[in-house]
Amino acid sequence: MSDQKRKGIYLLPNLLTTAGLFSGFFAVVSSMNGRFEAAAVAIFVAMIFDGLDGRVARMTNTQSDFGAEYDSMADMVSFGMAPALVAYNWGLTELGKLGWLAAFIYVAGAALRLARFNTQVGIADKRFFQGLASPAAAALSLVLYGLELSMMLLVPTMV
Repeated sequence: MSDQKRKGIYLLPNLLTTAGLFSGFFAVVSSMNGRFEAAAVAIFVAMIFDGLDGRVARMTNTQSDFGAEYDSMADMVSFGMAPALVAYNWGLTELGKLGWLAAFIYVAGAALRLARFNTQVGIADKRFFQGLASPAAAALSLVLYGLELSMMLLVPTMV
């Protein structure tokens, strides 16, 4: 086979991408039901699947344009929409329109970051990473949630 990317849909990497997409969807549903710990774990699980899908595709030489696009769509759900909706459902609802605006700004930032990454796939120097990866941004939001939760648990004992 030539150096061109293969055309086709490959099962194993796309199953891993689908598992990550499901984890992001599960995080949204969990946050809607007030289960924020389960939502945080689901976003973390999505990060694991996101790391595995690309690695498996490279190891099995099953990279495809379809897989790259599907991965970006899954990342938008798992690391764009899910963290924003978890944050909104957890603590931004009391802020009204300002709360949903803050959540939307995060979603728009994730979409812009993914679009920029997708347009620079063949151009950017792979030795250097530009910007904050979407999974890392989602992880940062989970860390902030964890800090807030621990502060809520510590404050009553300190008084």
